[in-house]
Amino acid sequence: MSQYGKMSIRQRKYMFYLLTLWVLGAGFTPYSRVFLGLLLGTVVSFYNLYLLQKKIDDFTEAVAKKQTARGLGTVSRFAGAALAIIVALRYEDIFHVIAVLIGLMTSYFVIMIDFAVYKKKE
Repeated sequence: MSQYGKMSIRQRKYMFYLLTLWVLGAGFTPYSRVFLGLLLGTVVSFYNLYLLQKKIDDFTEAVAKKQTARGLGTVSRFAGAALAIIVALRYEDIFHVIAVLIGLMTSYFVIMIDFAVYKKKE
């Protein structure tokens, strides 16, 4: 497996751990609204991470085969984030909007932390 493939699997695993933590926080703490917001944002962030990784795989294959490469799906990732914000604003009594925004950024935090940790090991 390539280094990129291992990195992708690691990042998805970290996102699953965070999702588990948010579910436990929503179920067992009095701050369920905050944790539900984090959960909503992180689910969309995880979906965006998966889309980005898939598009990068397709992009690199197209470049290796000297074919025209399609885009990286920026519009679909923005649409997912906009949908999460719309849901959070519509159901403000269930989801904390700021927590949704923080949850939307979790995949980028995971990518940066993964890069820093594994760059240090090399």
